[in-house]
Amino acid sequence: MRIARYSLPGQDPAFGIVELAEDGAEHPDTVATLTGDPLAGPVNYTGARHSLADARLLAPVIPRSKVVGVGRNYAAHAAELGNEVPQAPLIFFKPNTTVIGPGDSIVRPADSEALHFEGELAVVIGRIGKQVPVERAAELIFGYTIANDVTARDLQQAEPQWARAKGSDTFCPLGPWIVTHLDLAEASALSVRTTLDGELKQDGNTDQMVHGIAQLISWISGFTTLLPGDVILTGTPAGVAAMVPGQQVSITIEGIGTLTNGVVAEDE
Repeated sequence: MRIARYSLPGQDPAFGIVELAEDGAEHPDTVATLTGDPLAGPVNYTGARHSLADARLLAPVIPRSKVVGVGRNYAAHAAELGNEVPQAPLIFFKPNTTVIGPGDSIVRPADSEALHFEGELAVVIGRIGKQVPVERAAELIFGYTIANDVTARDLQQAEPQWARAKGSDTFCPLGPWIVTHLDLAEASALSVRTTLDGELKQDGNTDQMVHGIAQLISWISGFTTLLPGDVILTGTPAGVAAMVPGQQVSITIEGIGTLTNGVVAEDE
């Protein structure tokens, strides 16, 4: 199942189930409207159905509590920046004001000259959890989406804390929707590919994670309570690079879809 958050002209945002047409089908891709928020409680179909082309896709979740990032969770990515792989997961937070949706613009701050993309699998939490053992981690997962852990690399290298480098507004594109049909084993072996203006930059797989999805959920829940709607960014493969205003970055994860955003300067 693909759960999207979307809007139509003159209407408030709503959640819906995305139904993609099979190859050769005559009907278009559609979104069937749901009542309420799937992360907050039971929902039902309203009976309304719209062409996906007429809808504006929004970030599929706005975390009520937190976005949890994991640094250097792919050995090759750590190496390309001259870093060691940490023995324990390296955790940071991004405020929910970093979150934007598909097609929204990533804004390069005026005080950064090295804005990097980082294509990542994102885990959406669906149940409250504290000190969750690894073998029960899957019980907390609502679904998966795609994230771009945008990083001002020059600020990251200049400052010991990553608050500005990782936490500036627009630095966490999410989308295009949440998929709920992948089990933990499937999500742990997905292709992750990032292109910049159509040129392939990252070509990795989630099976290259140093710390797997279940281990991350267990580790993070050991020190902070995970709440429904929280998002965990699981790390990025090698191949990160700078993006500048006017360029477009697309992240494709097997079994989920593609997240695309353009880049603009802060003063535009």
